[in-house]
Amino acid sequence: MDIPIEDLSFEAALRELEAIVGRLESGDEPLEGAIALYERGDRLRLRCKERLDAAQTRIEAIRTDAEGRAAGTQPFAAG
Repeated sequence: MDIPIEDLSFEAALRELEAIVGRLESGDEPLEGAIALYERGDRLRLRCKERLDAAQTRIEAIRTDAEGRAAGTQPFAAG
């Protein structure tokens, strides 16, 4: 039985997503099975994105003053 997606770590969700992509790319899945795999894969993709977004908000860059001492933090700016 599939583990609920909300219980998966980022790494576990990514591994399962990669396995699903491999199965879909093989072309061996019957249509109904492929649809179910695609739907789970899409939910896994969203879970991974949520986990990455949450991690990004936690990353902070340390600001330093003119003498190189830590002066505070600022939110991470991806780009």
